[in-house]
Amino acid sequence: MNQRPLSIYLAGDLFDSKDISGNLMLARAIEAGSCGRYAVKLPQDGECEVVSRTSQSIRDADFELLFNCDVIVANFDGDDLDSGTVVEFCFAKMVDMPAVLLRTDFRDSGDHTLPDGSPWNLMCSHYPRTVVRHINAMQLYHECRKVPGTASELLAGYYSRIAGSVITALDEAVSQKSWLEDEELFGQYCRAVKSIGGTLPELLDENALKQIVCRRLCKG
Repeated sequence: MNQRPLSIYLAGDLFDSKDISGNLMLARAIEAGSCGRYAVKLPQDGECEVVSRTSQSIRDADFELLFNCDVIVANFDGDDLDSGTVVEFCFAKMVDMPAVLLRTDFRDSGDHTLPDGSPWNLMCSHYPRTVVRHINAMQLYHECRKVPGTASELLAGYYSRIAGSVITALDEAVSQKSWLEDEELFGQYCRAVKSIGGTLPELLDENALKQIVCRRLCKG
């Protein structure tokens, strides 16, 4: 297997300062904790680079980034999941991208009362090559507060703990066998891009998709 890092699409809210800074700190902690095995791509970093800022151009740029990544980590916090994150997760699963569903929100919601339920709508559960990680953010915060240090050190330790759990889940998801045969992968990407429409078929034309599939196969 090629030793180049696997690229992670970090899907989740990016609408306020806590979202944006939290995404960044988690991304850096994953990269540091994995010793370079994973490289995180943040959709928020490309927001200002979209030439024509329309809802479609932003959407298509996010999908372009998603399909150029190897795995997805989807933030499933909130009493109701972010709809954009759910859509990105579903299209990642269409091409059988290994996935981690991360929830640090300690509130109960969704279908958690069912024996095999999670604290979100059941339609977002039970997908192949998908590993779930539930972390109680408040409990972890108070555990980290017991360690003497500055606020910066507290945050570093806090995100390092979350990242460690995510990395273990990523390793597990990546190790699982794909239901797609190698020769089916290109066609599946083509169908996914066509079903999204917009400008995505232009951004990810046949040559671009062949390069994506080649990289994915080379990385194992």
